[in-house]
Amino acid sequence: MTRIAVVGIGADGWSGLGEAARAAVLRARTVFGSERQLSLLPAEATAERRTLPSPLEPLFAELGADGGAQGLCVLASGDPMLHGIGASLARRLGPERLDVHPHPSAFALACARLGWPAANVELVSAVARPPAVMARVLQPGRRIVAYATGADGARTLARVVSDRGFGASRFVVLEGLGGSDERVTETTAQTFDASADALHAVAIEVAVGPVHPLVPGLPDDAYETDGQLTKRHVRAATLAALAPLPGALLWDVGAGSGSVAIEWLRADRTTRAIAIERQEPRADRIERNALSLGVPDRLIVARGSAPEALAGLDQPCAVFIGGGVTTRGMLDSCWHALRPGGRLVANAVTLESEQMLASARAARGGTLTRIEISHAEQIGGFTSWRAHRPVVQLSATKP
Repeated sequence: MTRIAVVGIGADGWSGLGEAARAAVLRARTVFGSERQLSLLPAEATAERRTLPSPLEPLFAELGADGGAQGLCVLASGDPMLHGIGASLARRLGPERLDVHPHPSAFALACARLGWPAANVELVSAVARPPAVMARVLQPGRRIVAYATGADGARTLARVVSDRGFGASRFVVLEGLGGSDERVTETTAQTFDASADALHAVAIEVAVGPVHPLVPGLPDDAYETDGQLTKRHVRAATLAALAPLPGALLWDVGAGSGSVAIEWLRADRTTRAIAIERQEPRADRIERNALSLGVPDRLIVARGSAPEALAGLDQPCAVFIGGGVTTRGMLDSCWHALRPGGRLVANAVTLESEQMLASARAARGGTLTRIEISHAEQIGGFTSWRAHRPVVQLSATKP
């Protein structure tokens, strides 16, 4: 099968390409790229030049159907395998079809300009994704390089950072990195209000602000809620039992405010989640919470009553049942839907739901844990413990 050349090209254009990358372009019969990328090629590159479609699906379909076509080359910005078209082609066509020639990425160039050790910097792409994805990694002291697009890209990211309480953060806009017209503008998120070149990245050094770590157990007030919320300490124990793993899909059944699904997504940037919620106001609230906490792009809200609403959903790696344990068929439906090796976690606060979990454990194994939380509160001039309702948690792994 003929391989497709994927050539990373930067703002420095043809002069910035190595010999192998230039040769791949020169021997191509057809070169795909953006208008800007194609304009960087010299006259000696005589291949047919085709502008990348938007969206890219027609290109993937064409390249996939014409596996034997000769002399195909796709241009990419910087490193094609770092939030680039190369990664998309590898997923759709298979890595064996590609011959990749990377160029220094905007991420690498930004870290070089600022003297930041790249291994300690978080990379976020807000290209073709909601700018709110930035919120997931906004923790005091973190260094971030964000990819943005369009003249308002940097301005929009500055607003996301400021709206979440980090307006004093160092905010560096890097335009045309590696090109002759490279420009670096340093300010703060709360003061930046300007347009930028279409080709730009943003570096952020997060200042003091709200503490929303990536480990489970965000403060309850991080969520908009009507009271249907798995509380902080129980939520942390629940996520520990669910054990988020790279690429894994969670069903959050009876999701309420969506806190378990959202913290599952925050734990690892490759996880996915489906929140199943029958009440429309709560389903809308889940979407707002996901946007606020930086995971709107990896959460699907399925509106309907479980277990009926579970039909047709992608097979989960883990299931959390936060509401509806006593609903007929709920535990069985969730268990049967699980992938082998998948984890089911269910919480109960009533005697009736406790009995259901005890029966499920007797039938399928697993562990039952009783979680009792008390908080110290003032009583007049004294302090006493106020106990919350105990929660019984079933955790079971499917053989």
